[in-house]
Amino acid sequence: MTPQSLSYWQASTPPFASGEKARVEGDCDVAIIGGGFTGLSAALELARGGASVVLLEAGRIAGAASGRNGGQCNAGTAHDFGALASAHGVDLARKWYLAHVDAVETVGRIAAREGIACDYTRCGRAKLAAKPEHFAKLEAAHAVLLKEVDPNVLLVGPGELSSEINARGFHGALVQTTSAQLHPGKLGVGLGEAAVRAGARIWENAPVEAMERAGTEWKLSTPRGRVKARQVLVATGGNSPYPPFGWFRRRIVTVGSFVIATDPLPADLAAHLFPTRRNYVTSRIIGNYFRLTADNRLIFGGRARFALSNPASDAKSGRILEAKLRELFPELAGVGIAACWGGAIDLTADRLPRAGEHDGLFYAMGYSGHGVQMATAMGEHMARVMGGDASANPFADLTWPAIPGHLGKPWFLPMVGAWYRLQDWLH
Repeated sequence: MTPQSLSYWQASTPPFASGEKARVEGDCDVAIIGGGFTGLSAALELARGGASVVLLEAGRIAGAASGRNGGQCNAGTAHDFGALASAHGVDLARKWYLAHVDAVETVGRIAAREGIACDYTRCGRAKLAAKPEHFAKLEAAHAVLLKEVDPNVLLVGPGELSSEINARGFHGALVQTTSAQLHPGKLGVGLGEAAVRAGARIWENAPVEAMERAGTEWKLSTPRGRVKARQVLVATGGNSPYPPFGWFRRRIVTVGSFVIATDPLPADLAAHLFPTRRNYVTSRIIGNYFRLTADNRLIFGGRARFALSNPASDAKSGRILEAKLRELFPELAGVGIAACWGGAIDLTADRLPRAGEHDGLFYAMGYSGHGVQMATAMGEHMARVMGGDASANPFADLTWPAIPGHLGKPWFLPMVGAWYRLQDWLH
C-alpha cells in the first residue's frame, strides 16, 4: 500500500468546524497572522482577556508545521546547557531552559482547562547515545543539568538501556522526565475551537497578501476581504512568500523535516521495544526522533535530507527513514508504513526562539525544532505582552540580526547538510 501523504495527525483529526464562512471584514483590537500553535494560543488568551480578535490563516489551522511534526513536547533547549551557559552566562541559560520546561506545563494546563482531548501524556524524553563516546557527553550533560537547573533528569547506562528501549546501536541515554507527548492535530483544532468559544473569529484560506499602517491602525488585505486592527501579531514562521514578511524571512532558515508512521504494532511488541513509551531522540546531528501513538503506531522522523518539503522530496526522505527504522528495529521488518509526510522547521542562527516587536508588529517564531511546546507557550506570553506586560516575554533580551547572504530561500542547505554529515562521521 502506498503511504498517505497527509500527516497522520491531520488524517486522524476531525475538521475545524468553527471557521468564519463570510468575507473578512470589520475592525478588531488584535489581528493574528498565522493559525499554528502560536497564533491559536495567542487568540485564545487575548479573547479570554476581553480583546476582540481576528485570526487569519493562509490554509487550514494547524496545517503547516504545527500539524506536521513528530508530536513531541519536550523540556530543554535545542542546545547543550553547558554550551549555552558558556555563550550567554548561566543566568540567561537557566532562564531559557526553564522557559522550555515551563512550556510543557503550559500545554498541559491549557489542554486540561479547555477540555482538549489531545492525548497529552507526561512520558519523558530519552536522548539516546548513537556512539559509545556520545554517552560520555551525556554523562557530562547530566552532571551540569543536575547542578545548575534540572533535578528531573536521569542517566541510563548501556547495561540498563533495555529497561528504556530495545533497539540496535545505542549506548545509554539521558532522560528528561518532565517532557510530554500529544496529538498535534487534536491540539490545534482544540485550540481553535476554544479560541472561538472565547470570542475570537478565525478565517482559514485567508493569506495576508498586503498590510499597511494607517495612523494607529493596521489594514490587512486577504483574497477574502480586509480587516482593520489596532495591534498585529505575526505568527507565520519564516516561509510566508508575501511582501509584508520579508524582514522575518531574512532571519529564519526553513528546513524540511520528514516523518513516517507505521501501521499499529501488536501490543506485546510495542511493550517489548518501548517499555517506557517515552519520546526518543538520537545524539547525532542529523539524527532521528520517534515515539509511539496511543494506538501503538511508531512515528519516526528526522532530517533525512537537507531539503525542503514537497511530494517528491517527502517520498525520497520517507524511503531513507524507513530504511533507518528497519535498521534500528529489525523486529519491525514486516510492519507496514501507513503515512509519509514532510513539514518545516524554522531555525534561527543560534537556534533560540525570537519574540518581540519590530516596526509596530509583534511576533513570535523561530522555535528551531521545539515548536509544539514553545509555540503554544509563546502565543500565550505574547498575548500578555500585547496587553502591557513586557516581562512575559522570556526572550526579550535577544537581538535578532539578519543572516548574512540569506534573503529567504535557503540556497545553502546542501552544503550545510554535507558539513553536518561529516561532523557526524568524525564525532
